[in-house]
Amino acid sequence: MIDDGPMNEPPTEISVVIADDDPLVCSYLQGVLDATADLRVVGLANDGAEAVDVATRTRPAVVLMDVRMPGVNGVDATRELTRDDADDRPAVVLMTSVDSDQALVDGLRAGANGFTVKTAPVEMITAAVRAAAQGADVLSPEATARLLELTAMPPAPIRDPRLAELPDREREVLRLIGEGQTNAGIARSLYLAESTVKGHVSRLMSKLDCTNRTQLALLAGQLDGS
Repeated sequence: MIDDGPMNEPPTEISVVIADDDPLVCSYLQGVLDATADLRVVGLANDGAEAVDVATRTRPAVVLMDVRMPGVNGVDATRELTRDDADDRPAVVLMTSVDSDQALVDGLRAGANGFTVKTAPVEMITAAVRAAAQGADVLSPEATARLLELTAMPPAPIRDPRLAELPDREREVLRLIGEGQTNAGIARSLYLAESTVKGHVSRLMSKLDCTNRTQLALLAGQLDGS
């Protein structure tokens, strides 16, 4: 008897909360996501405080959050949503319509998985939501290039004191993360098993209070001379 494998099943829906103070943007994004088979909008919010409240009640996989909102902004709301280590905390993708280095850095330090621009093609927005739901970092090519530029700049005089306490091997791994290398690439560079690299990355996140690789990359820019 030939086993044809499991029957095709409909994709698991990814639940999303949209937070934006512009009702037209919320309506547009809701239409885009709800028209996609594997994405479902479970809540809308008009500011950061409401976004935290709606996300706490609905437990979405992803919050698509505007950076600039009245009252509690998107960065502060992100910090509130990602401050604990709960397994069911949402991934956050911040949205912006302007190019701001400070928003990029502040958002990633707050725990966001990444950024997308509101004017991005529909395919890029839906891909960003899917990637965030899977735990991946979400940065456009332009944002990635700018982040690498920022982390390559001379480090500020004040450095995170925890960096000086890292073992040499963890410092090497952190430096390569800052260069944008994947776990597989780091394993090749340092002649390590990929599972060993994953262990180092996990310990670095714990020691440095980071929730994703992008936050580690930001800290890697402070390594020289630390």
